[in-house]
Amino acid sequence: MPRPVSVRVTTMDSELEFAIQQTTTGKQLFDQVVRTIGLRETWFFGLQYVDSKGLTTWLKMGKKVLSQDVLKETPLLFKFRAKFYPEDVAEELVQLVTQRLFYLQVKESILSEEVYCPPETSVLLASYAVQAKFGDYNRDVHFKGFLAQERLVPQRVYEQHRMTREQWEERVTNWYAEHRGMLREDAMLEYLKVAQDLEMYGVNYFDIRNKKQTPLWLGIDALGLNIYELNDRLSPKVGFPWSEIRNISFSEKKFIIKPIDKKAPDFVFLATRLRINKRILALCMGNHELYMRRRKPDSVEVQQMKAQAREEKAYRHAERAHLAREKNAREDADKKRRDLEERLKQFELEAERAMGALARAEQDAKVLESKVVQAQQEAMQREQMRAAADQARAEAESALRALRADATASQEARAAMERQSKQADARAQQMAAEVAKKDAETHVLQRQLLDAKKQQAASAQALMTATSLPAMQADAHNDDGAVGASAGGQNYDMEYASGGIQTDLLRSEESRVTQMDKSKKMRDALAYLGTELDKAKDKGKLTQMDLLHIENLAAGRDKFKTLRQIRSGNTKNRIIDFERL
Repeated sequence: MPRPVSVRVTTMDSELEFAIQQTTTGKQLFDQVVRTIGLRETWFFGLQYVDSKGLTTWLKMGKKVLSQDVLKETPLLFKFRAKFYPEDVAEELVQLVTQRLFYLQVKESILSEEVYCPPETSVLLASYAVQAKFGDYNRDVHFKGFLAQERLVPQRVYEQHRMTREQWEERVTNWYAEHRGMLREDAMLEYLKVAQDLEMYGVNYFDIRNKKQTPLWLGIDALGLNIYELNDRLSPKVGFPWSEIRNISFSEKKFIIKPIDKKAPDFVFLATRLRINKRILALCMGNHELYMRRRKPDSVEVQQMKAQAREEKAYRHAERAHLAREKNAREDADKKRRDLEERLKQFELEAERAMGALARAEQDAKVLESKVVQAQQEAMQREQMRAAADQARAEAESALRALRADATASQEARAAMERQSKQADARAQQMAAEVAKKDAETHVLQRQLLDAKKQQAASAQALMTATSLPAMQADAHNDDGAVGASAGGQNYDMEYASGGIQTDLLRSEESRVTQMDKSKKMRDALAYLGTELDKAKDKGKLTQMDLLHIENLAAGRDKFKTLRQIRSGNTKNRIIDFERL
């Protein structure tokens, strides 16, 4: 029995190892991969390998793996990649695993500059990428420099602007902070919704020539076939929607597309290699099939996937809302605890100050009480001395009256008595004045003592207030509030004519507008950022793509406006325009 062959399949976020048999087909290997990663939207994907000529090729599902031109190495190497792109990621990408694989592949194609992205849009996309990786912005966790190891924008953008890595990080973080509350998977979808408006998104380019042998680019994408001039892969010159194409075939290097309009000639171009024609045919067939499938009712499997996806999304949003409420409650509790700790420290400081004031007031009161007692004692002594002086004065006056009444008293005795009486009167007046002065001092001391006791009482009250915790107020926050999220989510189902294609949807893509046109806020923010980046731009380092983008921007063109323009007129005239290029 032949030995199994080792195979390694690399997805955008993992490596898978398988052992296959000699008879294993591409479809069997593909089915093993999608079962392993849990993918059901298989129609977008394929397996890539590098053939013996060094060209990247898609593995054919109906042929044996080992019979194809795979480099015979151990293990055999394949890449699991998106082969076909949706018209509208929000409508078509149902499973989270599908969204994640597309997100990673598109992000890599932008950062590696396979898809041109202008600088300001690069910053916006980087902010969604950071939200998808790190979740909500938190200034306590996401310090300056936390994006130092991240690939934020294409290297071309770094080199074209006189800005430091820190300045780029600051601009990305400013936008990233505005995405707070956005789920990681929603951030990936928002990234894709912006990226799908880029002109080169989802386009496979092939070098071709028309009958005049003019070198041109053929662009194949989900919406149809576009023709580009050799020096401009941003703005196609002629376009053909899949709904106009009736038959596709090639012979050798000649590729023939028959339009539905029978009055129109065949659309013929020449490829450079036969192998290129096979790839072109495979991509045309796959994109055409998906284009028509989108305009028919969803299959039962797709309807089930969409219903399941809506339920899962509603559950995730409800869980996110619940976690947000819990987080807010914890933050509120932490804030209240910090407030209480701060207030307690304040109370302790106030109590300490109040105790000091009370001690000083008590000391002042004691000193004043001692002074008042001393003043009262001195007042009593002065009162006794005043009484003695009054008595001496009275005795002197009495003696003087008696002496005056005595006729026999000598003149000298009377004079002496009068002097004695005057002296007694003077002492009495002096003692009275001193007593009055002491009374006034005692009154002042008593008033100061009263003020000191009032201050002591106030200090004691302040101490009681400072050492008493205030009553806690009841929390008015209600944690049982209803979740403000719709359980229904967005309805992706569309009504079609029974069993067929709804004719008004055949070219519905021509009525689309870009994500930027849908949001004035985004449009204004991108315009402001673009003006800011222009100030730091080194004009000498602009690429041809940059100059074409600037020209389109000045002319007011975008992906879908250009699409409407290049599809105007009938098929015949557009084929003639192609031949004239």
